[in-house]
Amino acid sequence: MTELAHVFREPVTLAIIGGTGLYKLEALKPIAKLTVSTPWGMPSSQITIAKTKTGFPIAFLARHGPHHDLLPSDVPYRANIAALKNIGVKVILAFSAVGSLQEYIKPRDFVIPNQVIDRTKGIRASTFFEKGFVAHAGFGEPFDPKLNKIIGDHCTEILHSDGVKLHTKETEGKDLVLICMEGPTFSTRAESQLYKAWGGAVINMSCIPEAKLAREAEIAYQMICMSTDYDAWNEAEESVTVAQVVGNLKANSDNAHRIAEKLIEILEPKIASGDVGSDLEGSMKFSVSTKPPARDRRANIRMHYLFPNYWPIE
Repeated sequence: MTELAHVFREPVTLAIIGGTGLYKLEALKPIAKLTVSTPWGMPSSQITIAKTKTGFPIAFLARHGPHHDLLPSDVPYRANIAALKNIGVKVILAFSAVGSLQEYIKPRDFVIPNQVIDRTKGIRASTFFEKGFVAHAGFGEPFDPKLNKIIGDHCTEILHSDGVKLHTKETEGKDLVLICMEGPTFSTRAESQLYKAWGGAVINMSCIPEAKLAREAEIAYQMICMSTDYDAWNEAEESVTVAQVVGNLKANSDNAHRIAEKLIEILEPKIASGDVGSDLEGSMKFSVSTKPPARDRRANIRMHYLFPNYWPIE
């Protein structure tokens, strides 16, 4: 077996973050594995670089590690997003297993959320900014609207298996809300019923702070959710078990690869032209509230890793 390169000099504009059950891209042959160190530590895994037949490079990162040894609360989200930003990523497609909070979203269906409710408990580092270098990012639309629509327009008909559906804001005529909980324990029935009553569509443990950090890094981000169970709200169903989740994950895997392959094909020219992945450029440049004389130099140096041309280091 040929050893993969440890460096890759070209910018990589599209990244896929694999969640539970998606640990590599089967259809693409890897050409490099990068070990990227960031001011916020090392990412969950090495970043695998592959190229399409047209020469378009794709980055792949396993959110929970290559052997799934990281709890949702222990994922180094800042290092993951910073490392992808550092190699040139402008667009992230993030796959995740989720529980369904609504009857119409069946196990093995796919959901493209457009809103999120944060139910994590404040133990995860959710911003690159810090004391002495204060900034605020807009998060009214937590997912990229263009990516959301592209997925709905191009991926609805490619799912295999009887009755499997792709749910989007357009197909349902309403916001599809993702609830992000702390974990790693699944919800109680009371919690699950509460989230259902709030209008939640699906629930997972990893969207936050991943989506927030991508926004701060000016990266277009969309989570693609793979339903594995009915969480705990549905008393007509057995409570969610790991065995049930794993079984449905295996069934979802083929469709996850189909979606990834289709989106790579669609997004290549759109990213190259700037139609996708450029809307957030410059959005953080004037977001820092801390006046230059009061800025913490060490924090400024860390932010220089993300934005080398934004804030001069005094």
